[in-house]
Amino acid sequence: MADRAPLYVDVADAPEGGVAHWVTARDGLKLRAANWAHGGAKGTVLLFPGRTEYVEKYGRAAADLRARGYAMATIDWRGQGLADRLHEDAAMGHVPDFVEYQRDVAALVAYARAQGLPEPYHLLAHSMGGCIGLRSVMQDLPVKSAVFSAPMWGLLFALPLRPVLWSMRRLGRRLPWPNRYPPGQRPETYVLHNGYQANVLTSDHDMWEYMCRQVDKHPDLALGGPSFRWVQEALHEMETLAAKPAPDLPTLTFVGNREAVVDPFRIHDRMRNWPKGEIEVLSHARHEPMMESVEIRDHFFDRTTAHFDANS
Repeated sequence: MADRAPLYVDVADAPEGGVAHWVTARDGLKLRAANWAHGGAKGTVLLFPGRTEYVEKYGRAAADLRARGYAMATIDWRGQGLADRLHEDAAMGHVPDFVEYQRDVAALVAYARAQGLPEPYHLLAHSMGGCIGLRSVMQDLPVKSAVFSAPMWGLLFALPLRPVLWSMRRLGRRLPWPNRYPPGQRPETYVLHNGYQANVLTSDHDMWEYMCRQVDKHPDLALGGPSFRWVQEALHEMETLAAKPAPDLPTLTFVGNREAVVDPFRIHDRMRNWPKGEIEVLSHARHEPMMESVEIRDHFFDRTTAHFDANS
């Protein structure tokens, strides 16, 4: 039985009965997984979070999924949340190789099974979790269907960073400064350093305050900008996956019409060539549909769980 881990219920706004445990990836890294099970669930949603995120951020999502009949399990990826950090600067988002995240995926699936969470399993993956999830479903993740939320299949970069990225492409994977922050990135977490008015994540003030409150009250959850190495590995992984065919898996993808973090062109391009794929553009939504207004969230979860229902 896995050891219990902290779960900050005071900021999660999650259903009762949630539990968190320490799990170990096959390379020995300690990760934190959590689940919200309930009697009579139709199946379990494996929720893959984005970069900087942590299990408490999806407490409200667990409630939305429970209201529609699903249990949920999620994880703190290596290097973020309460999982082992991978750099001496704990505020820096860092990974030596993007494929390492697949070890965390394997740990989450093993955790869901060890906890007796009901099958079938379905994937719900946001942003960086969408990049991790794309490789996972290409490698036969044991899910019946998938939903992607603003998946990181391409990134939009600020103008000051673009010349640096061009240089990185010429260097290949041989970086002279892999453990530094790129221009414009900093140790502070995004929601505490940026105001609501100009934020790129959500148009909903209550959800913005929800995210701010979590990292303000529990700063051990917070993560700052990525390292050069993370950026380079992310670019390499996205290019590698773009060259591979989509799996034969029923898939629904959402992207907001006010998206400013990931590249909508790359998302549309991928979904045009997904045999059992469908894409929906969400009006008035920014980067995080699950953190948007009540109307957008209700529509997102209604369509998501209808997709799961139809493919169970």
